[in-house]
Amino acid sequence: MESTQGQRCMLRIAATYRIETPLDPAEAAEAMAGEQSTGTFLKLVGETDALRERHAARVESVVNLNERRVTPSLPGALPGATYACADVTLSWPFENIGTSLPNLLATVLGNLTELRELSGICLTNIELPDAFIEALPGPQFSIDGTRRLSGVESGPLIGTIIKPSVGLSPDETADLVKQLVEAGIDFIKDDELIADPPYSPLAQRVPAVMRVINDHAQRTGRKPMYAFNITGDIDEMRVRHDLVRDHGGTCVMASVNWIGMGSLTALRRHAVLPIHGHRNGWGLFYRYPKLGMSYRAYQTLLRLAGADHLHVNGLASKFAEADASVISSAHACLTPLLERPERDDRAMPVFSSAQTVHQAHATFDQLKSTDLIYTCGGGLMAHPNGIAAGCRSIRAAWEATTSGVTLEDYAKQEPDLAIALRAFRRPFS
Repeated sequence: MESTQGQRCMLRIAATYRIETPLDPAEAAEAMAGEQSTGTFLKLVGETDALRERHAARVESVVNLNERRVTPSLPGALPGATYACADVTLSWPFENIGTSLPNLLATVLGNLTELRELSGICLTNIELPDAFIEALPGPQFSIDGTRRLSGVESGPLIGTIIKPSVGLSPDETADLVKQLVEAGIDFIKDDELIADPPYSPLAQRVPAVMRVINDHAQRTGRKPMYAFNITGDIDEMRVRHDLVRDHGGTCVMASVNWIGMGSLTALRRHAVLPIHGHRNGWGLFYRYPKLGMSYRAYQTLLRLAGADHLHVNGLASKFAEADASVISSAHACLTPLLERPERDDRAMPVFSSAQTVHQAHATFDQLKSTDLIYTCGGGLMAHPNGIAAGCRSIRAAWEATTSGVTLEDYAKQEPDLAIALRAFRRPFS
């Protein structure tokens, strides 16, 4: 029988890239593998055949795409007559990395983004052995836990964002929350622009908001979920998480791109509340197709680190992301990393950004699921008849959608929906 160490040595981590290069793509792939494992620009004494056999990255496949450019997509690349595109898959021994997300990223992306052999590189997928996935904490609450804590057994969670995004005092925030919970909202979140500012410190905002939510829960038996933005360094986030917990809160939020994978993992290991992962800054990774990371790879990492909810933008949103990408991102969040009955590592996708009653049908038709949080800021709060009417209109839109009834027909019995259909411009897809 092989030793455990021998079994670990056989395990491999794989990553796939869309590259552009002035070289033959196979030559560029070898340069990538060498740079991110045993290779250097000079032959070294310690670089033995045995070391390379055990630790070198392998080129698993190179698929030429028959696409060529006459100018490089990124500056600083080696000069070439033309620049070819290819899909490249590399793999590394598990023991090169262990079970560290930051060091995984340093290996599969790291210096590759600076190689002169590449005039474009996008990480499109990561394949991890079960041993890696099992070693990371993953979502603690996922979809079922989120539904249990919010009291929403079926259908989407109807949510909103505190608006205006900045400037409200703790008492003003609590007054707005009172209107929202009385209107029947399921989920409320802080904006990413407010965490613990001098004008609204969390030490005051959390008790003010939770007093309203707890009073509402005592009267009605229903406790909407509020995601408090606790973004900060890891010590700050632990203290802020405990503040929310101690006041009966049921969710915390962090700007995942700015706290980093290591801090997200540490927060998850400390947390007893769901973690709402806000991806502000995501455009840095995807918006230029020749550089960055696909959401498919990105959300895998964030789920392993422990995010229970992940933003995916929304259909016909105010942002640049295409609708097909939004739906693909949401599908990725809902696809298990490991098919194990004792483990649910899905993340609940969060649709946001200029969402109104109009996008409900397309969202459901394309996602084929109601396991989502549908957050509307202006699309709810700017309803001509007020916040309560706005909340009812969004809920009615989803009731119509899941019943297979057009919004226009359903609006005949739901006046708040009828007004919303007229008040909010139908978005362009």
